[in-house]
Amino acid sequence: MIAVVQRVKSSSVTVENQTVGKIDHGLMVLLGVADTDTPSEIDFLADKTVNLRIFEDDDGKMNRSLLDVGGQMLVVSQFTLLGDCSRGRRPSFIHAAEPVKAEDYYMKFVEKVRGMGVPVETGQFRAIMDVALVNHGPVTMILKSKNHVD
Repeated sequence: MIAVVQRVKSSSVTVENQTVGKIDHGLMVLLGVADTDTPSEIDFLADKTVNLRIFEDDDGKMNRSLLDVGGQMLVVSQFTLLGDCSRGRRPSFIHAAEPVKAEDYYMKFVEKVRGMGVPVETGQFRAIMDVALVNHGPVTMILKSKNHVD
C-alpha cells in the first residue's frame, strides 16, 4: 500500500458537483492498494499515518500526530499511485489491486483509522472525483507499507 499524506487546513472531495467528503484541520490521504498487499499492511499503514508526527508543537517543531492535535482525515482511493511510468509514455497499472480487493482494503483502512478515534471522511470508490485542499506548510509525505514493492 502507498499513501500520499498531506497536512491540510481543509480538504473536500466532490462527485458530480456534490460534496461527498469534507474535513477541516487534519490529513488528506490518497491511498493506493497493490496487488501484492496483505491484510497486515492495512494495520501498519493506518497506524503509521495516524501517529505520524507532522504537526507543529509549541516550539514550531513537527512533533505532534493527528491524534495529538485532534485532527480529521479525508481518505481518497487512488489506484494511479501504483502507476509504473518507467517504460514508454503511458503508465502501466499492472501492480494495482483489482477493484474488489482495492475497495475492501480501502474500507478496512478507513475503519481501522476510525477505530483509533479519528473522524474520517471518504471519497467515492471508482468515481471521477474532484479533490480540493489547502496544504498547510506545505507538508506532504509518501508512506509505503513494509512489503510495498516499487
